Amino acid sequence: MFQNLSLYVPADAQDYFARYLQTKRKEKKLSRRALAQMSGVPESTIKYFEYTGKISLSQFLELWFCLDDIERLIQLTQRASQPKPKPRTIEEVLKR
Repeated sequence: MFQNLSLYVPADAQDYFARYLQTKRKEKKLSRRALAQMSGVPESTIKYFEYTGKISLSQFLELWFCLDDIERLIQLTQRASQPKPKPRTIEEVLKR
């Protein structure tokens, strides 16, 4: 059922993304209105996102594109070229 155990749940990620993009908006000295004009995402949606973390994926990506490097998100979807095999002995762990 669960592939990876984590202390975080999806709602935590939503909150972190909302706070991160709000901080980036403020660092760039952009009002919600200005960001709305740049991104095409309604100002009310930006406000709702900053308070709740809830937004559509396409609108999130539009905001990210305006505030940060979209390639950072795309890289998260790329697999490592060749994953290292997991160590089987203590000696293999110590060699890393």
